[in-house]
Amino acid sequence: MSWAGPEDIYLSTSLASYLDRKILVLLRDGRKLMGTLRSFDQFANAVLEGACERVIVGEQYCDIPLGLYVIRGENVVLIGDLDTEREELPPNMVRVSETEIKRAQKVEREASELRGTMRKRMEFLDFD
Repeated sequence: MSWAGPEDIYLSTSLASYLDRKILVLLRDGRKLMGTLRSFDQFANAVLEGACERVIVGEQYCDIPLGLYVIRGENVVLIGDLDTEREELPPNMVRVSETEIKRAQKVEREASELRGTMRKRMEFLDFD
């Protein structure tokens, strides 16, 4: 039998206040998930109902529906309550389709890889 330390009790208590509420979960890989918290355990494993992944690229965004979603606690960086009465995004953000956001992600990823390649090629130059 394992002993639950005080930090485990605080985690359980704080997550309990989010039960049946819409939350945002930030994962270690940078993904942002939103949904209604239906269940959790002492390891911060969580079950979201009506979950979606919010993908943001520049000023475009898309909420990709995931349905019922189980999140492994070790991947959780942050959990926060969403205020459903407030506007969640700045007014300049534009909602686009899943296809468009995936295309924008690909372009962003390729540009990032190109910048990384260019940096490696320029390492011989010492700008310091």
